[in-house]
Amino acid sequence: MKTIGLIGGMSWESSAEYYRIINEEVKSKLGGLHSAKCLLYSVDFEEIEQFQAEGRWDEAGKRLGDAAYSLEKAGADFIVICTNTMHKVVKDIEARIKIPVLHIADATANQIAKSNLHTVGLLGTKYTMEQDFYKARIKSNGINILIPDDTEREIINKIIFEELCLGNIKQSSRNDYKEVIHHLINQGAEGIILGCTEIGMLIKQEDSEVPLFDTAEIHAIEAVHKALGN
Repeated sequence: MKTIGLIGGMSWESSAEYYRIINEEVKSKLGGLHSAKCLLYSVDFEEIEQFQAEGRWDEAGKRLGDAAYSLEKAGADFIVICTNTMHKVVKDIEARIKIPVLHIADATANQIAKSNLHTVGLLGTKYTMEQDFYKARIKSNGINILIPDDTEREIINKIIFEELCLGNIKQSSRNDYKEVIHHLINQGAEGIILGCTEIGMLIKQEDSEVPLFDTAEIHAIEAVHKALGN
């Protein structure tokens, strides 16, 4: 079994989900008392969020690159960045290390392709929904992306940072997300990417008429497959 290097803390709420899913998947695959060989470097999200808000992506990339380097030195065989948004700086991270990074968008695109879907809606932080670093990776797999309108994007982003990252789950926010999902379906979305690793804490499959792709779950399970060599 390979050792998974996790860069977490963005937020720690979803990092805890990664740890749970990874270990449950290892137990499911290997049985007995098996658990995952993994290392976690948890950053201070307040610092990272400030870099995001101020557009200081180079500094964010250096901070996460240093984290990846520490994990590599500690024995990690590959890196998992436990957040969608910070894949914006994946090239900075890859430049700092010799081990590979398991990209969350690639893992997600593979699952969408297996479902034979061609157009999906994307929910996430404003950075993930509006910028190309994530969408382009999905589109390169022949998948069309739809995003919410300006007002809906603000609602989605606010709920992520002011509620979900703090572990606050509100029915009113679930209703807001369900309405956005419904609008995306009406525009032609055949599935919905939960493109922020906290959204899966709020939205479940029963909240959507079309398949949901929970990126935290997909990424964590793919990390186990890579660690086990299958």
